[in-house]
Amino acid sequence: MRYLIGIDNGGTFVKAGLVDESGNIVAVAKEPVHNITPKAGFTERDMDELWAQNAKVVKKAIEKSGVDPEDIKGVSFSGHGKGLYLVDAEGRPAYNGILSTDTRAWEYVKKWEQDGTKKRIYDKTYQDILACQPVALLAWLKDNEPEAYSRARWVFSINDYIRFRLCGEPGGEYTIFSGGNLVNLNTFEYDRELMEMFGLGDAYDKLPPLKYSADICGGVTKEASELTGLKEGTPVTAGMFDVDACGLAAGVDNEEALCMIAGTWSINEYITSAPITNGTIALNSMYCIPGRFLIEESSPTSAGNMEWFITNLLSYEKKELEASGHSIYELTNKWVEETDPEELKVIFLPFLNGSNEDAQARGTFIGLTEFNTKAHMLRAVYEGIVFSHMTHVKRLLRNRKAPEAIRLAGGAANSKVWVQIFADALQIPIETVECDEQGIMGAAIAAGVGTGIFGSYEEASGSFVKIKEKVMPRPEFAAIYEKKYERYRAVIDSLSGVWGQFE
Repeated sequence: MRYLIGIDNGGTFVKAGLVDESGNIVAVAKEPVHNITPKAGFTERDMDELWAQNAKVVKKAIEKSGVDPEDIKGVSFSGHGKGLYLVDAEGRPAYNGILSTDTRAWEYVKKWEQDGTKKRIYDKTYQDILACQPVALLAWLKDNEPEAYSRARWVFSINDYIRFRLCGEPGGEYTIFSGGNLVNLNTFEYDRELMEMFGLGDAYDKLPPLKYSADICGGVTKEASELTGLKEGTPVTAGMFDVDACGLAAGVDNEEALCMIAGTWSINEYITSAPITNGTIALNSMYCIPGRFLIEESSPTSAGNMEWFITNLLSYEKKELEASGHSIYELTNKWVEETDPEELKVIFLPFLNGSNEDAQARGTFIGLTEFNTKAHMLRAVYEGIVFSHMTHVKRLLRNRKAPEAIRLAGGAANSKVWVQIFADALQIPIETVECDEQGIMGAAIAAGVGTGIFGSYEEASGSFVKIKEKVMPRPEFAAIYEKKYERYRAVIDSLSGVWGQFE
């Protein structure tokens, strides 16, 4: 039996998993990563610590599986998009890694909207400019941390950095870089004029060679072999944006499919053979399948808000339940199921980590009274996250017909009551898949395609993806959720222009 390793760097954990050639996940190891928040809007990581955690989970996964490293035929990656990981000419971090939840560069986005840069770059990249994209973060560093900016030799994504530490070869992977306003989607190349439009012409030579997801970028070095337990020389492929990996593992290998990923980010996506260029879509990028484009609506407004609620408002309940061998999610799902959606008037805006509405927007509960309990607030969090996804899906459906069903991945897919809310609010059937580690699975597929174990992405995805459950919408809830969604939109609209007062 041949095996592949997928390494998944998300918002809160780094994971590694061994997948056999039949698509079975044999072993998974994960470790929490330490995020640094020196001030509001900043989210960073120590890059040496990040590499150490990656090496640790790979070694633990191999040991846990009992697999002979000789039988591991390839390694690849799934990682958060956007963000910035700078390395100097000596291969050392030039600055802390910056995550996709970082909003420090919001003023640059606003400036580029006002001075016409956003409009000028659109014909090259077909996407909005986000505060967490490399271009915005590079502009911020150039003005605020000029020494780090000058010292940087390579501009990397998180996948590029970990791959560089594994095999020593610099590269920039297409799915992430093309979603970061770094690649001209007409030529599929870097564009010096594009970088100059952002005032970053001097960073053009810091951009590493571009790689497709299944391209073999090198082999595991001796040093990395000793740290990870991988055999020296094991092929390492470029990997992909975790959005692509999760989509691939959920069966997004054709133009009919539409997928939602409810993790730290609200990701909503489908693929086409050409970008959508009419201005109605926030992000076009290159998909992991060559010749396909990812049509994406996304924002950091999903299940990460739920984790914040649990950590800060349910810590006592969580501790008590864990002590008795139970999960906090048993309680949260029970509370939500017992709360009548029609009677609940509380609205939650899931903007704790950023927004799809305004760069300065904040997380908000509105409509609370003395009558309301934690259970009411929790149901509002579930619904607010659904409504943020709903906003994105409505935008996507301007350019295509609704699918027969939407595939849902991420943490919310593990909650039956939450999946039902998605179905009832959207009035579209929701399908979940058997695999709980879509990032690992998508990365493993890239490793398998790159090393020739699979003839194509479609072949691998077709044999790996298994539907777990299909949840049908209940027509009697359609009007209830439509009214609640209208109220959610009204709250957002009423706060327009207020957010700047919180800075």
